[in-house]
Amino acid sequence: MAQDTHFTLQCGYLELALTSPVVMGILNITPDSFYDGGKYVMPENAMMRSEEMLEQGAAILDLGAASTRPGAVQPTVEEEWNRLRPVLEEVRGAFPSVLISIDTCSSEIAQRAADRGANIINDISGGMMDRNMYTTVAKNELAYVCMHMQGTPETMQKNPQYTDVVKEVGDFFAERTKALHNGGVENAILDPGFGFGKDVHHNYALLRHLDTFSAFGKPVMVGVSRKSMITKLLDVNKEDALNGTTAVHMVALQKGAKILRVHDVREAVQCIRVHSMC
Repeated sequence: MAQDTHFTLQCGYLELALTSPVVMGILNITPDSFYDGGKYVMPENAMMRSEEMLEQGAAILDLGAASTRPGAVQPTVEEEWNRLRPVLEEVRGAFPSVLISIDTCSSEIAQRAADRGANIINDISGGMMDRNMYTTVAKNELAYVCMHMQGTPETMQKNPQYTDVVKEVGDFFAERTKALHNGGVENAILDPGFGFGKDVHHNYALLRHLDTFSAFGKPVMVGVSRKSMITKLLDVNKEDALNGTTAVHMVALQKGAKILRVHDVREAVQCIRVHSMC
């Protein structure tokens, strides 16, 4: 059982108090995301979904306008921004006190989003794809999710290889937390990147040893919602992967996860409530 640690992160003009685990609701503004691509590209649909997730208990809304599914080709900055901007502006206008995360690897997108009230940057590359990312995050006093990924979304699931996945992800976090500190980013969150350049065995090794990453003194986020580590293990499709997702969430909470990034907010909130009684 991981030690219970509380964190308070500055997220632009808002704070995130992690006195207990919270849920980050996924809002994909893309035509090709692996589970719900195309459903929320229109601002009115995105707004309805945002309202629904907040009513169900989401503490953070994570807006992404560039698909990170395996094999995805990254859009240009302008393509990404043209998808993101109208939804971000609508959501921020409607919910001025809600924490908004932006799922992007681009410092240009991060800056434009910060100018429109974004609070957190969720970077699947951990700053490896844009050398200006840390400077941008620090300048705007945003919180930052540093994720581990082997390869790129286009290549990451083409036979990923590790000698010791837990050690190698830990080594990455050791190097990145130092770089983040040197870059002025103190409000960081670590994400081991389940499914990003890992096979099923790699993913469950990371889950078993998730508590080891708490040693870096940063909150840990877990994103496993309906992913292949569940569908392949249980031989189900994505639509039938909610039960497995909830099971993995409970293990992650027991191992110290502070944020669950999910498609299904109500069920994740219920999982956290049950875990709080254990």
